[in-house]
Amino acid sequence: MRGLFRQISTRFYSPGSCLKDATAVTDALNLAETQRSYILGRQIHGHITKLGFSNDIFTQNNSIKMYTNCGSFTDAHKLFDEMPERNLVSWTLIISGANKSSQYGLAMESFIEMKRVEYFHPNEFALGSVMKACNATGDVEFGLCVHCFSVKIGMERNIFVGSSILHMYSRYGDIEAAELLFESLKEPDLGCWNAMVGGYAQCGYGIEAIKVVSTIQFKGVLMDEFTLIHALNACLITCDLDFGSQIHGLIIRKGFESTITLMNSLINMYFNIGANDHAWKLFQTMDHRDIASWNTVLSVSSQVSGVQQVAALFSDFMATGLKPNIITFSIMFKMCGEVLEGQQLYGLAFRLGLYDDPRISNCLISMFCRCNAKETARLIFDSIPSRSLQNWNEMIHGYNLSSDLAALKLFAKLWGSSLTMKPDECTFSCALEACFKTDNLQVGRQIHGIIIKSGFDSNGYVCSSLVHGYAKYGVLTDSYALFDDKMDIVCWGALISALVDQGYTMAAIRFFNRLKEDGQYPDSFILGSILNMCASTTSLDLAKTVHSEVFKLGFDTDEYVTSAVIDAYGKSGDIKSASIVFHDSFGFADVALYNTMIMAYANHGYVTEAMEVYKMMKSTSLNPSQSTFVSVLSACSHAGLVDLGRSLFRSITLDYKMDPSPDNYGCLVDLLSRNGYLQEAKGVIEAMPFSPWPAIWRSFLNGCRIHGEKELGIEGAKKLFEMFPENKAGDYVVVSNIYIEDGDWEHGLKVRKEMVDKGIRKDLGSSWKNV
Repeated sequence: MRGLFRQISTRFYSPGSCLKDATAVTDALNLAETQRSYILGRQIHGHITKLGFSNDIFTQNNSIKMYTNCGSFTDAHKLFDEMPERNLVSWTLIISGANKSSQYGLAMESFIEMKRVEYFHPNEFALGSVMKACNATGDVEFGLCVHCFSVKIGMERNIFVGSSILHMYSRYGDIEAAELLFESLKEPDLGCWNAMVGGYAQCGYGIEAIKVVSTIQFKGVLMDEFTLIHALNACLITCDLDFGSQIHGLIIRKGFESTITLMNSLINMYFNIGANDHAWKLFQTMDHRDIASWNTVLSVSSQVSGVQQVAALFSDFMATGLKPNIITFSIMFKMCGEVLEGQQLYGLAFRLGLYDDPRISNCLISMFCRCNAKETARLIFDSIPSRSLQNWNEMIHGYNLSSDLAALKLFAKLWGSSLTMKPDECTFSCALEACFKTDNLQVGRQIHGIIIKSGFDSNGYVCSSLVHGYAKYGVLTDSYALFDDKMDIVCWGALISALVDQGYTMAAIRFFNRLKEDGQYPDSFILGSILNMCASTTSLDLAKTVHSEVFKLGFDTDEYVTSAVIDAYGKSGDIKSASIVFHDSFGFADVALYNTMIMAYANHGYVTEAMEVYKMMKSTSLNPSQSTFVSVLSACSHAGLVDLGRSLFRSITLDYKMDPSPDNYGCLVDLLSRNGYLQEAKGVIEAMPFSPWPAIWRSFLNGCRIHGEKELGIEGAKKLFEMFPENKAGDYVVVSNIYIEDGDWEHGLKVRKEMVDKGIRKDLGSSWKNV
């Protein structure tokens, strides 16, 4: 600071060169501004006042600029208010200064005041600044007024103004208006190009965004990091690994490898389109990693890897000296499977001063409820001094995990005790879930009444919960009544999905047709629901009809819908059509498509073809998921390929660093039991990292029956009956058959008699055919 004072003294207080003209004053203020020295700037401003420059607009404008750039907009605004006379520069400075200090409302108010009291038109900087304020606040209506005014005074084609307006239209989804404005610009700068690429990407038009990036490259416009980030977002939409790799090459050629935000976006792109190997290699070779880099890989690992792998990665992260933030803790709390692990994480959050963050509280409540420690979760909830609505929602949802009446009691407490905090759509949906899980239809109707009074009866999320609940109890009249005056596509989807889930096939078809009759078009969710119904009812003719609708509506490029089409054809017996649809979708980088096709082949006994599809997937950049291994292990089970099945099961951990899921263990036990490796199957059940469930014991018992292993079968039956006393009739029948097929009629009939004595009846068989 002393050096600065000396510099000021030397330059501006030497004989014959004191602060007595506007140029010297400006130079002094610029020096303080360059050094970001508020104290020095304030002292210079005081000297300016003593010298009588208070009425000089030029000097006062420079003082405003100095205060703003030194981080004291309060002083800048006070000085502006005290100015006896202002010009266009004064107003422009105060509008842009308000933006810099994130006081966007004040920026817009200042613009309105300028228009009201002054007689000059705003310049491009004032218009551009106020448009930035509109973008920041989401006030599109005010932005449209500014755009109209820009057209009126002939400024809409100015690059600075045009770029700001483009950002507004593209950011808030009006891509057509953005296109028209962009085409009217004679020489768009990089900011305009970026606005278009970002707008297309944000609105989901990945191919259009890629085309704009290609045009930028062709025209020789120098890209910056924002262009490349938008380009990577476009790759995420299209799942275009080739273009993503080209952008990666461009990043290297342009020397952006040291830009961490860009490298993080690149890692995120690779992970999200399934190119995990590329992402890991890039992460490991990065010279600098910030907290966002680690959060990205931790988040992905939590989805595809086991707890041990994520814990090891978190340990590596902590060794770097970086401190975890809220996002890091959110990821790790979701991975906690035991209370002790959660308590250790909370201890770390406490030491880092994050203990009072409401998001940490939510994570803790969620984790303890998931670990079936609801009493502890409630203690945390009760200890929060100022509970947010998210805290209430998380606790109600936690109670719902065990179909607990406490969820309804807590909702009643929220509704009855707070005048300021009102439930939102998430609260109402959780409360409705609690009603229908605990068979409280009457309470559900009462909450429905509260929903109507609160104005949430037209909310798609709440509507969906109501419809699903009413349909579950067969109260279809109530479901239909919800749609008398609000037939939007979300509600249509909720109704059709609920009908499909509850098995009301004909009603689902009727409403699907009615939707089209009303002039609306089904979305991917509705088409997927109807196709899932085709799969469950093996209705081939209906599947073909819906498939034609998929083509007409342009959803043949949608991965979710295409996967549902393959599943519908496969389960309806038309494996040839399923195969054609799958091979036509080779441009999609989607694991679910491969899984569906593998399972379709496996169910039809085409094991060789199923394994070919698995090999095809491995040859791409996609990594198999746990669901993939369910499909291939099922194929091995059908074909008796025990050695291959064992090898595939081992590869889950060895090659892909994942923990086998319960379904993976179930498939392995089924494979071994079907093929007579019963001792090994029993060993797998006993060595699993989680408790067995009825279905896995049933697979084992069926294997014992097929291969005549009476002793093992009886042993397995005892464990099944001990762990799950409320067994199905089928379990007793299998055990009885094990005795009878071994010639032990006495014990076989005894098991049947026990079943009758307990009042357990075998369900009557049934079949149906689509006519």
